[in-house]
Amino acid sequence: MSEINLDLKGARILVVDDQPENLDVMCLALEAAEYDVLIASSGAQALSLAERAHPDIVLLDVRMPDMDGFETCQRLKENADTRDVPIIFVTASDDTVDVVRGFEVGGVDYVLKPVQKDEVLVRVKTHLEHSRLTLMLSENNAELQSLTHELREANRELTLEIAQRQVLSNRLSEMSEREAKRWGIEGIVGQSETLQNILQDIQMLQQADSTSVLITGESGTGKELIARAFHAQSSRSDEPFVPVNCATIPGDLAESLLFGHMKGAFTGAEQDQTGYFDLADGGTLFLDEIGDMPYELQIKLLRVLEDGHVMPLGAQETHEVNVRILAATNVDLSEKMKSGVFRQDLFYRVARFTVQVPALRDRKEDIPLLAQHFLNLFVLEMGIEAPMISRGVLAALARHDYPGNIRELKNVVERALIESRGGDIKPRHLPPLQAKSGPEVSRPNRETVSDFPLRYRPAELAIVKRAVDQAEGNMSEAARLLEIDRAKVYRILKRETEERETEEQKTEEQETEE
Repeated sequence: MSEINLDLKGARILVVDDQPENLDVMCLALEAAEYDVLIASSGAQALSLAERAHPDIVLLDVRMPDMDGFETCQRLKENADTRDVPIIFVTASDDTVDVVRGFEVGGVDYVLKPVQKDEVLVRVKTHLEHSRLTLMLSENNAELQSLTHELREANRELTLEIAQRQVLSNRLSEMSEREAKRWGIEGIVGQSETLQNILQDIQMLQQADSTSVLITGESGTGKELIARAFHAQSSRSDEPFVPVNCATIPGDLAESLLFGHMKGAFTGAEQDQTGYFDLADGGTLFLDEIGDMPYELQIKLLRVLEDGHVMPLGAQETHEVNVRILAATNVDLSEKMKSGVFRQDLFYRVARFTVQVPALRDRKEDIPLLAQHFLNLFVLEMGIEAPMISRGVLAALARHDYPGNIRELKNVVERALIESRGGDIKPRHLPPLQAKSGPEVSRPNRETVSDFPLRYRPAELAIVKRAVDQAEGNMSEAARLLEIDRAKVYRILKRETEERETEEQKTEEQETEE
């Protein structure tokens, strides 16, 4: 059969993004391929333009102010004039939840930022051809139209399943040298003797990539980072690393989540579900907080670890998986075994090699290195130059006991950077450490409702400051409270600094003129 020749030149592409640089990259690539390109910088503009121009395909940014890509897509699908237009999401996040949500609201594909021109052109061409062929079939034969619809729905389900597995694999695996450095030994910061011993253990087990490892230590000490380093230094590094928090697995869904289920296995099982073991096949399954795993699930986990076979709920037979187990706990498993809530045989199975991660108070010589490491990460996110950390700050950091360990230090450094407004960090920028030995004192709200200015930008700044204060300097938590992107929190705070500096400069100029 001869190949159908579809002329795609002049196809109308609508590109939607609030960042001009992203629009430029995609427009240049598409125009070079002789497509007719339309642009919109907001969701509302995209809706209006799509209804008037009838594009053949839409490249839609996810993160936009006022109306995000998900809502824009949903509205396009609700409009009879635009519901059949293929929508490809363009996103900087490869989070599984975001990708799945994109397909649920009607997207057909997604492209990750930073955008690669060749990838955009291939995906646009593929979906344009699919759309044209679908249109040809629907115009020529009603029966084929019905069949195409069924195939499209089946393909969508398959695409969704593939996307879930692919995104999880891309997100959690070290598929490149850069990621290996990030999660491997090079990504572990510190020079203390205890930490160096752990690094030696990781190197020692490079070839023993089937040996299970139990990592113990207090919360916030970096147990998952150690687990990722074990994975990155093994021959499994190109395969998935799948983390599972055993303390958060719902009891009624635990077996399904770990081993998967077949369609119809129980009420609500509308399609086959891949379990964590299958997602990690060939790679590593990290069982965090294994001491909190339900006892009944421990029995089933032990059976899989002994014979290497899993049976999804509703299946008639088992199938083999090749998974390395890394586990972590912040509790004393020997006490749990004595009390009968943790199986001794499972302990010996997962603890063939053990690693004790020290608390930060036991490796205080690493605090300056860690503080500088976190500072470098934050200034990179904020797009500013790294300020100096004064000796007084380092001394104050060294005196603190850090019950929250490295996680707490990271939060302290982030808040200090915000308090300093990007300037040199000094002891006065460390309010969380001032009451080290005494009871925790709650900080009063800096503003009340009556204090909020009526103009938008000052009110926006006041609300963001209150959220940051309520989150005790944790920018991610502040962004969650405000239901906005973390980057926007940074932008608003940075804008205040720039406006204050401008006002100070104007004042100086006026005084000079006088």
